[in-house]
Amino acid sequence: MSPEEPCLRSGQVAERAGVNLQTLRYYERRGLIAEPRRSPGGHRAYPPGTVALLTVIKAAQRLGFTLDEIAALIGAGRRGHPTAGLRVQARAKIDEIDARIADLATVRESLSQVVAAGCDSLTGCTGPGCPLPAAALADAMY
Repeated sequence: MSPEEPCLRSGQVAERAGVNLQTLRYYERRGLIAEPRRSPGGHRAYPPGTVALLTVIKAAQRLGFTLDEIAALIGAGRRGHPTAGLRVQARAKIDEIDARIADLATVRESLSQVVAAGCDSLTGCTGPGCPLPAAALADAMY
């Protein structure tokens, strides 16, 4: 960053990127964003590109990437070597999402069976077709 390039203070960066100051500091500690230089008064002086980087980090989090995964992807980008890392990670996320969707569909079906059976008690439902093992659970508890 050149001395004439405009710098942003912590509050400006946080506001423009839509994060709070604690998040900004945390990302610094994690190495997701570079530690900024200090102004003569001791204030953090961030380059304007920091806002864009934070926006990318937040977008990646919304897509389900963890901060560790984001750090690895950012690191690969900083090294300037083309990599299939993002595509590979995105495919893995799609597989994770598909598995979660399947799990949620199973849970939804089970809950629909509970509603259809008229179950009113987790431990005492004995209605016909109740999908909950209430009788066995009740015996084990008492």
